[in-house]
Amino acid sequence: MTQDITQWIAEVRTLQHQLADARRERDQAYNSAANWRRLYENEARQRRQEAEQLEAQIKVLRATSPAESSVSSGLHQEASSCHPVTQEQIKVLTQQLEAERQAHTQTRQSLTAALGDTFDILKLDAPTTSSAGLETTSRR
Repeated sequence: MTQDITQWIAEVRTLQHQLADARRERDQAYNSAANWRRLYENEARQRRQEAEQLEAQIKVLRATSPAESSVSSGLHQEASSCHPVTQEQIKVLTQQLEAERQAHTQTRQSLTAALGDTFDILKLDAPTTSSAGLETTSRR
């Protein structure tokens, strides 16, 4: 009988260690998910700021285009020679903005996938933890 109790106590301790390990892994997964979420939010914030800056630059360039400003004829001729450069700048900034939006979308998708993978790992660990609890109950 003493051997049965000793074996049972050893089994309980083993299950307690397994439960502690599972909890540690769960906590690590939650921390990892929180870290990915923080990284995603920082990346999204930076991309929004960059997009806003590019849009503001586009507005400034459009507002200062020679066709819309009233300048003397001499300045108008000089400004009209710069007009293609301004249009080119607008085109480049628009392309940069679109590239930034695409990069943001790709980053969001990859971080969302990583976050989903982390939660999938958590789900896989969850049944193991609960089944260990059931084994403890059924062996009593």
